Amino acid sequence: MKVTAFERSAQGTGASRRLRKAGKTPGIIYGGTAAPQAIELDHNALYHALKKEAFHASILDLELAGQSQKVLLRDFQLHPFKQLVLHADFQRVDPNKKVHVKMPLHFVKAELAPAVKSGGASITHVLTELNIQCLPGDLPEFIEVDLSKVEIGQSIHAKDLTLPNGVSLVQYIELENPVVVSAKLLGAEKETATAAPVSSATAAEPPKS
Repeated sequence: MKVTAFERSAQGTGASRRLRKAGKTPGIIYGGTAAPQAIELDHNALYHALKKEAFHASILDLELAGQSQKVLLRDFQLHPFKQLVLHADFQRVDPNKKVHVKMPLHFVKAELAPAVKSGGASITHVLTELNIQCLPGDLPEFIEVDLSKVEIGQSIHAKDLTLPNGVSLVQYIELENPVVVSAKLLGAEKETATAAPVSSATAAEPPKS
């Protein structure tokens, strides 16, 4: 994916406010051997790009001053109630150094899961993204989570996932091994099955004086 940016010389709160009024978003590029550089981007183009999942987890080609550089979107700030991107941060990428990225999870084949087909269970997505590490050239678009064999009461943990070649979990995820998906009976069905019957006559009887 491509991003077009322009050099930004004026900085500070007032300058950023004027940029936003002009339909621009202030940003910065940092990392690597070069010094951090202030940039500005077309707001509408950036706003619509942020709606795309791949924009958040892909190596981006950022065009600046006639040159292209590989970057990752590292952070962005949105206005609390307006459809306005206040700022965006991009990190330069070295093709020979591993990057840490929050990778979206795609859940597939839930309709084939025994927990759903015959067990009447609900599959809960505990996580929707996972922190992984890999070389930029090995970065996938997403991590697939196969639900086709999930049984009632079963959970899928991070280390149970099949990761693409060259991709691994970051160290703290490896150690914690968090739950990604769990399959449990629907709460209403469990309550119906375990609740003691209540006599309507008893329930309607007024207290004795």
